[in-house]
Amino acid sequence: MDRSAQNSGSGAVRPGQEFDLRALEAWLRDKVEDYAGPLTVEQFKGGQSNPTYKLLTPGRAYVMRRKPPGKLLPGAHAVEREYRVITALGKQDFPVAKSYGLCEDEAVIGTAFYVMEMVEGRIFWDTAFPEVSDAGRPAYFDAMNATMAALHAIDPEAAGLGDYGKPGNYFARQIARWSRQYMEDVEAGRVAAMDRLVEWLPANLPPDEPQPRVIHGDFRCDNMIFHPTEPRVLAVLDWELSTLGHPLADFTYNLMMYRMPAGIATGLAGRDISGLNIPSEADYVAAYCARTGRDGIPDLDFYMAFNLFRLAGIVHGIKGRVVRGTATSAHASQMAGSLDMLAELGWAQAVMAGAR
Repeated sequence: MDRSAQNSGSGAVRPGQEFDLRALEAWLRDKVEDYAGPLTVEQFKGGQSNPTYKLLTPGRAYVMRRKPPGKLLPGAHAVEREYRVITALGKQDFPVAKSYGLCEDEAVIGTAFYVMEMVEGRIFWDTAFPEVSDAGRPAYFDAMNATMAALHAIDPEAAGLGDYGKPGNYFARQIARWSRQYMEDVEAGRVAAMDRLVEWLPANLPPDEPQPRVIHGDFRCDNMIFHPTEPRVLAVLDWELSTLGHPLADFTYNLMMYRMPAGIATGLAGRDISGLNIPSEADYVAAYCARTGRDGIPDLDFYMAFNLFRLAGIVHGIKGRVVRGTATSAHASQMAGSLDMLAELGWAQAVMAGAR
């Protein structure tokens, strides 16, 4: 089954993910302007971390993101932060779904949640954009590139997000965080390549960025809603991992698509890039640098090793949720099975950066 079939669309609420529908509707009537029921609910297939629901009424549809039920790691599943950042960025004319309300009272449906606009458009689950013509494909890559550059151009202070993360030492803090979560989640097990990265990464940090920016943390094609017919991003989704940090960490996470094997997440490695009329990695980097006033990206291999380590850490967390029975996606077990490969790929990038 391909990623589109695994993740696209919505259906019945999955066992263990149910909640009190009447309590939610009462909250919607009280908190969401112009809400009018009756309400029916479906659950989106995707949503590895926070269960995501389609709220249907006769007049419009909404989307609800909630924390999953069960035991949660500290700081994870931060729907409150998602709500805050999309609300702030929307006021900066950045493409996000309109936010309608946040509920931190767990007594309503069992966990905190927020409600946002249902943006109609296209989500591409394959970074090769197979639904697009060869001639049109470069424009979709350019739209991704331009959207990320626009995010990194926003002044966090002006957006009201100056305290959205700690300033400075982004890589050191992130490596420490993901190393700690990896080490503490003993139920998910250990991986030799992850152990090597835990030691190598903090000993080889690149220079810090003088001006932290809001970074998305999971910027890839399937976390964007594109216009139904145009190469234009209408909304960037899934802001759970967003914070203030180094914009090159964010950009190179997106750039990983060129080095990830096809069939793993949104990988392009091994595909006929030229034949598909996809911009090369070098051209994609050059476009971002031109938009952001950079003269290339030194330490690129370090950034790639860091991002693969971080992605492997995320998958390690998914594996832990599978073991504990709190995984929210139907194909979480399949994703957890990619852990060893991602960790080994991360170590291979570290070797390219000089690791031994």
